[in-house]
Amino acid sequence: MKTWLITGASSGLGAALAHAVLDRGDNAVVTARNADHLDKLTAAYPDTTLAVSLDVGDSEQVVAAVDAATARFGGVDVLVNNAGHGYRAAVEEAEVDEVEELFATNFFGPVDLIKRVLPQMRARRAGTIVNVSSIGAPRSNPASGYYTATKAALEGVSDALRREVEPLGIRVLILEPGAFRTDFSGRSLKQSRTVISDYADTAGKRRIEKDTTHGTQRGDPDRAATLIIDAVHAEVGPFRLLLGSDAIHVVREELQGRIDEIDAWAHLSVTTDFPKEDKE
Repeated sequence: MKTWLITGASSGLGAALAHAVLDRGDNAVVTARNADHLDKLTAAYPDTTLAVSLDVGDSEQVVAAVDAATARFGGVDVLVNNAGHGYRAAVEEAEVDEVEELFATNFFGPVDLIKRVLPQMRARRAGTIVNVSSIGAPRSNPASGYYTATKAALEGVSDALRREVEPLGIRVLILEPGAFRTDFSGRSLKQSRTVISDYADTAGKRRIEKDTTHGTQRGDPDRAATLIIDAVHAEVGPFRLLLGSDAIHVVREELQGRIDEIDAWAHLSVTTDFPKEDKE
């Protein structure tokens, strides 16, 4: 039996994953900014669920959540950094306070949680850290620059972390979801207070009031939850796991474009090296 700590578990992918974990008989420490929103989950699984109020941007609450998980279940085997939200703004439109809050929630909070669970995972020489990223990390769209910057930062840390902790028996898994039928494009999506008319045909087309995708996404959170659990339990699991057919299309197209560009400029890129020394 594993103990999972899942942030942002009151709705969407986090809620689906919490239900799937508990259905399989594992323990789940589930968090949300308001733990009252998790009452149905704790009522359904009273012996294996612990609900904790957690704003991942609050370091004291992060410490309290990990301590509570350890006190109740003896430790955290799987950390799932799922809590986060989207943000729409042209690069020039974004306000400093909005971007700071975005990074506190989507990047610094997950890193804080990782650092809090690693000592016990290192002591056991076992554990899994799951970081929910986005297909925006490999390819950003107009109005999503700051949101995808948080995810690209999380992936960069995750890549280094993987190489640091794999020799210690700890796994790292990055999830890159496409569009899922959750509240991500609904109540969880924020945007800049400032609007600049010159960006009407780029970033402006993706402002919340013009977004018609909410409720029509192809991604099924319940099916994603099943795959995530299977990946965590796999003897040889992936480092990056794409979720959704749209994710496969977008990331494959982006990576192929990068390869094509590398090949097109390779003959010039190599000219920046010092000349090779002639050997007699």
